[in-house]
Amino acid sequence: MSPGDHDIDELIRDLSQARLPADAYNEYAPGNANNAIRCANLRLYLRAMAARSPQTLLVMEAPGYRGCRLTGVPVTSRKVLLEGAPALRIFGAEAGFRDVADAGFERVYGEQSATIVWGALAQLSALPFIWNTYPFHPHQNGRPLSNRKPRRAETELGAAFLLRVLTLWRFQQVIAVGNVAFQTLGDLGIVCHKLRHPAHGGKNDFVAGLNGLLSVGA
Repeated sequence: MSPGDHDIDELIRDLSQARLPADAYNEYAPGNANNAIRCANLRLYLRAMAARSPQTLLVMEAPGYRGCRLTGVPVTSRKVLLEGAPALRIFGAEAGFRDVADAGFERVYGEQSATIVWGALAQLSALPFIWNTYPFHPHQNGRPLSNRKPRRAETELGAAFLLRVLTLWRFQQVIAVGNVAFQTLGDLGIVCHKLRHPAHGGKNDFVAGLNGLLSVGA
């Protein structure tokens, strides 16, 4: 089963209406032209996932200021969004994805985690569905160009959206990347594999684990 456009639009609408603390940013909130572009990017991504019906869900932690915070697409930097992932036939301006950089973020282009994740997937020719445990950008107070670990209340909010994704797509395999994703999925009673997060020296373990879990076309 794959969701239709109505399901996708409802999901994005509910994301846009989420109320967050001052040290978290809703990159889909209404009333902001750049956020509208991010909503459009996410819609294109979700439609692509609906068309391909991936069998695997890869759950990450939260948007970083170098990635989803700017593009609206989980674990996807401006670099990946614009240059695309040709081996996987996704992203790129020619596919309708649009670039945006808020004031102060103009020099932010790539993201380590995004580069590692999409590079590994391209090598495997595998395209799982990627989502974040907390789908909004948690940052240090007064420092939008920073990241922080989401709090328990935030992952509980994110869990509701994660359940929506799990219900709409019906995956055969779920992979938690890092401790936050693993704990949240465990609290929801979702059976999953666990991988080390690729950031902070975890690249080799992440790529090796991914190679062991993903088959071609995942």
